[in-house]
Formats: sequence, structure tokens, C-alpha cells
Amino acid sequence: MKRELFSLFFATLSLCAFAGPKSYSLASPDGKLKVNVTEGKEICYSVSLNGTQLLSPSPISMTLTDGSVYGGAVKAKNASVKAVKNTIKAVAYKKAEVKDNYNELSLQYASFDLKFRAYDEGVAYRFVSKATKPFIVLGEQATFSFPKDWQAYIPYSNGDTASIAKQYLNSFENYYVHTKLTKVNQNRLVFLPIVVEAPEGVKICITESDLLNYPGMFLRSNGTNTLKGVMAEYPKTTKQGTNLMQSPVFTREDYIAKAEAGEAFPWRIIMVATKDKDLTNNDMAYRLGSAPNGDWSWLKPGKVAWDWWNNWNLYGVDFKAGINTQTYKYYIDFAAAHNIEYIVMDEGWRVKNKANLFYVVPEIDMEELCRYGKEKNVGIFLWSGYYPFYDKMEEVCKHYSQMGIKGFKLDFIGRDDQVMVDFLTKAAQTAAKYHLMLDLHGMYKPAGLNRTYPNVVNLEGVAGLEQMKWQSPSVDQVTYDVTIPYIRMTAGPMDYTQGAMRNAIKGNYVPINTEPMSQGTRCHQLAEYIVFDSPLAMLCDSPSNYMKEPECTGFIASVPTTWQQTIALDGAIGEFVVTARQAADSSWFVGALNNWTERDITIDLHFLDNALYDMAIFQDGANADRNACDFKQVSAKAPANRLLKIHLAPGGGWAAHCRLARGSRR
Repeated sequence: MKRELFSLFFATLSLCAFAGPKSYSLASPDGKLKVNVTEGKEICYSVSLNGTQLLSPSPISMTLTDGSVYGGAVKAKNASVKAVKNTIKAVAYKKAEVKDNYNELSLQYASFDLKFRAYDEGVAYRFVSKATKPFIVLGEQATFSFPKDWQAYIPYSNGDTASIAKQYLNSFENYYVHTKLTKVNQNRLVFLPIVVEAPEGVKICITESDLLNYPGMFLRSNGTNTLKGVMAEYPKTTKQGTNLMQSPVFTREDYIAKAEAGEAFPWRIIMVATKDKDLTNNDMAYRLGSAPNGDWSWLKPGKVAWDWWNNWNLYGVDFKAGINTQTYKYYIDFAAAHNIEYIVMDEGWRVKNKANLFYVVPEIDMEELCRYGKEKNVGIFLWSGYYPFYDKMEEVCKHYSQMGIKGFKLDFIGRDDQVMVDFLTKAAQTAAKYHLMLDLHGMYKPAGLNRTYPNVVNLEGVAGLEQMKWQSPSVDQVTYDVTIPYIRMTAGPMDYTQGAMRNAIKGNYVPINTEPMSQGTRCHQLAEYIVFDSPLAMLCDSPSNYMKEPECTGFIASVPTTWQQTIALDGAIGEFVVTARQAADSSWFVGALNNWTERDITIDLHFLDNALYDMAIFQDGANADRNACDFKQVSAKAPANRLLKIHLAPGGGWAAHCRLARGSRR
């Protein structure tokens, strides 16, 4: 931070110490964002950008069961400001290094501290307890008051709407409702992240991070410009679900969390972007997660051949395809032949009606598959509902790790109360102990867990391609695809499960469970491997379909899943998005996704150095507006002026691999 800026903060804090009602100001390193904190009858904060208010004064507090309050009519005993300029070495992320530059205001009270951080990309705050023994949190007041009735992108809980309590059980998969703040349904819970549209194209994204032992936050409307945080109460009684894979909550306590002495509560994040594209590359949720400990050199993200979406639908083989050893050996052979690191054995490998992962169906020889996979250098993930894993977590991890299994895909999580959040933290710890990776499904958004435990390589919390097995043709998946990079992806990686080889233009899509298809073009699917953050990226379609499409399959196989750099190139929320990512070998991949509006855009390739680059391009075919499977593979040189004009069909996409030309020197 500049010396004069730091002096200004220090002078402001010193002056406030002798004034009446105290107020404190904190600016971002570039001076554009500002947080004001005031003390009166309650502690309130507000946020402004270049002097324009984005959040009106919003009260915050925490109430404990002993009647004490973190907040309320209190005065800070001390206040301090520090400037931090740091670099985070990222693990299994969209960039190798993350700049961590911020200014922090720490307000010290008798029983708690309140910390605010201002980044150039947003602000965040958290409460830190000074308690010397465990305590119970009755509730938290987290308020987001906006100056006017702006438009917002709202994802509602898809749980039972009969009551608010029943909405806490949901899959966190839903599409966005674009609506005024005052029109947000007061009887529906809203899950994070959300985006609010301020004037002049400014976007405000709300989410949270460092969620390890506390309930996740929903938002709820009161019919005004204000959204308030809501957390599920602590589960009192649970009962194993009818599918044996989960344990719904039947009754709850009247408090939300049990806390330890000195508890640091989750960060509440308000991201701010003056250009839509910058939301697609925001690192705040990752930065604010607790740093990982230990050695993660064993961790190996990669791509996964997936069985469930394509319904084990192999053809041209001389055996009966299904959940059996022969079928999975075929998936392993396919993966090995295309340098795909893993396969996943989804629902069906374990004996049904037994919530016990040690019961394998007789059609599968698990030890033989592990042996065969090791021989072919292909690892195996096992699917499970979370409850059987939870029930015997240590034994399951030890047993399958020794057998050679590389990770688990846990499903039907469906809750983010404190008990569930605590379980997932312990699951990550236990899996890491046995060098196992986790792919979490039916799951709330990432909230820092993937930084603290990098073996949590993917999280769902997205209405991904699996929806296309049954979704009504009226659902617009293509527009959703160019919306989630600006909202859901701000929180972290998402298991969207892309890669469909059967593609449909608008109006031709129909849900077919055994031979599913995607909305949008073939190149739309290819570009998703570049645009979407997925350290464990699925190939959702049948190996038989991929082998008929060697050009596309070869391209998918060549795309890394973690990166040296990520650059947001262009885009508009709900319209299109363009992203560039640098691989470990210094080559670049560029991907573009489009909504249903045909468009021509110019991609700025100035991130490439002055050397000559060859480009292997996949673009929408001339008839992709009539047949979504139509694509064209093109070889070209990166233009000398680094400006490349491309055409995107309705529901289209564009993908390219840029490599240093042979004989060229940087």
C-alpha cells in the first residue's frame, strides 16, 4: 500500500478514537473500493465504489445462547489497519499463483474481534471470538442492504417449499431467476452465490468462504432492497433416508452452531466487478479459505471417463454392457488409449438396500478392476451416497485405498447445517490421510474447503449436464452455461460433467435417459473444458460415441484440468464468455461459449508473447445452426496484430490450442 494511503487510514482511526459515535474507513489497495464501519445502537457497514454506494449501511452481529452479543451497542477498544501484499502458491487450481493483496481493518472488542478486508476485487468481513471455552451461537445477523431496487440473479432452493425448514434440504442445483430485489420470493430460501446488478454495469456477487465448522448461509428477502442471511438450525434428530444414501433432519435445535474457544467464523464476501468478465476470474473465495497443511505432491487431478450419464450404453462390443467387470475394463481401455487419468464407477457397483460400502455386487470383481487399472495406468473413483461413507469413514478409506482406489464421488449431501459441514471437513481430512480425492455431489457451493483440503477436487452445486437426461425442453441450458461462469464459478470449481457428443439446436432437444444429448453445438461442449473450472473434468458420454469422434476426443484429452494462469478475455453475463488458460507446458487454451444469439466477436490474444504461434481451432460448422453436431477443425497462425475475429453459432462455442510454432523463439 502507498505510504500516504496508510497514513490516511491511521489518521482516520486515531481521530475516531476521540470522537463521538465512532466510524472507520478502509479502502482497497487501488483506492476505488471503500468500506465504512459505524458504531451506534448496532455495528453497520457499507460499501462504495468510486464514491457511489453499492451497499447501504447494513447491520451485522452474532448472538450467543448465554445472551451475549458480538455487535450491538459496543465500542471498539482498539482499531488497527495493516496492508498485506502476498502470493499464494495454489494447489489444484485455475492458476499456479494467486496474488493476495489487501488492506485489513481489525476492530478489537472485549469479547470478539471484527475484521474487514478490502481487495481491489471486493470486500469481506468476519467475526473472531475471544471466548476461552466452547459456546453456542443462537443466531447471526448478516445483512446486505442495497441503495435501490436493482436487478439480481437469484437461485432458489429446490427443496420442499412447504416451509423454510424443509428448504434447507436441497441439492443446490437450480436455474437463475432474473428479478428485482423487491420481487424476490419471501417464502423461498436463496442459496449462494448471487449477483446483483448495480448502475454503470457494476456487478456485486455475494458468497462466503472458510466454511469449515459452521452452517452455510442462505439469503432471504423481506420484500425490500435488503437480503438477510439465514442459517439452518443445528440438527436435533436425523433419520436415514429411504434411499439409504442420506439422513434428512427431522427436528432441529433452537440454535445454529456449537463453537470452540477462539472460533474464527466464515468470511462474508462481497465481490465487485466493473466488467462482467472479471467475475469469471475472481479469487476471493480461494484466498479467504484457510491455507492447506501437509504434503500434497501425491494429488493428481485429471479427466474422468464417466458411466452413469451415458447409461453404460456401449455398442460394437461382443459382451452385454452394464454394471459388470467387462464393461468397466472397456472404460479403462478407452481411458488408457486416450490418456484419460481416471474412470468413475457410479451408482450400481455396491449392493442395493445395504448402506454398507463393503458389499460389492457379484457381477463386479473390484480387486481385478483395480489391478487392471493399475496395469493400464488408469485410476478408479467410486460413487457413494454420503451416509454409507459417513457411517464407516475410516474403515472405508483405509480398505479402498489399500485396494488401489483413488477417490470417492459422494452424493446426496443435500444440507449445509453445521453437522454436515463438519462431516465434510472430517471427510476431507480422512480421505487425505489415505491419499484419496473427493468429488462432492448434491452439494452446496465451494466455500474454501477446496483450498484447505485440495483433495476436494470438485464440488457440484450446479445444474449441470446431468439435468439433460430428464429436463424439460423448455429449460434453457445454453443460457445457463453462459451465466454460471459469472455467478456459481466465483465460489470455486464445479462438476458440470460436460462432453456430450449428441448435440441439439434450440427446439430439437428432447430428454432421453439412455441416449442423452446436450443443448447447443459440439464446439459449445468442447469449449466448456476450457471455460469451466473443473480439476476433475468428466467425459460424460459413451466411449463408443467418443471413439467415433477422434478429433473431438483427442482435443478433450489434451485439455489440462489445472492451470498456470487464467485470463478473463471478454463476455457479458447470460450472453457469452471468453477465457484463456495457460498450461504447464506454456501453451495456451482459449474457449468461448455463446447463448442462443448468433454473434461475431474479436478475441484479443495479446497475452501471447511476440513469438509465432500455431493454433489448432475447433469452430462451429457452417450448418451448426441446423445441426448442432456440425463443427470444423482449422489450423492457423495466431494473427500478428493478436486480434482474431470469430463467429459463434446460436448455442455455439469456439476452442483453440495455441502452441509455439516449431523453430520459433520467444
